[in-house]
Amino acid sequence: MKHKAIFLDRDGVLNIDKAYLYEIDNLEWVAGAKEAVAEMVKQGYLVFVVTNQSGIARGYYNIADMEKLHQHMLEEIKSAGGNIDKFYYCPHLKEGAVEEYAIDCDCRKPNPGMLLQVCKEYEIDKEESFLIGDNVRDIEAAEAAGIKGYLFEGGNLLEFLQRIFAGSGA
Repeated sequence: MKHKAIFLDRDGVLNIDKAYLYEIDNLEWVAGAKEAVAEMVKQGYLVFVVTNQSGIARGYYNIADMEKLHQHMLEEIKSAGGNIDKFYYCPHLKEGAVEEYAIDCDCRKPNPGMLLQVCKEYEIDKEESFLIGDNVRDIEAAEAAGIKGYLFEGGNLLEFLQRIFAGSGA
């Protein structure tokens, strides 16, 4: 059975975009974000975060720091009735300072690698799925993966999601 899914960029969609966020104390949720994820789950969607995290390649923080933040975010989302099925991230940046991550990859958006990986691992129905991102590169990644993308330019994420569900295309 194929699953419908919603792909979310992290910074600027779930949380306020603060450069290279990895500390829990600096996490600030976008208005309506936790409620929007709860609504996605209620509507029967699997929910995935797909996020570029070049701060790892730049040496600003490490994977363990990022995973600690993601675990905290998941706990807060679950307490609001939602769920994130999995966080996918790209730690790469060709010009990065950390050698093992200083590569050109297919997972860094606008490349579709993360989305294609989710589709393969979870048998995603691309026709019934979509992405919400705050940057053109997010939308380009969705389109390259054969998934509809919606550009979130701020405001309340739950209201934005409700417009998508209502068919107005946000």
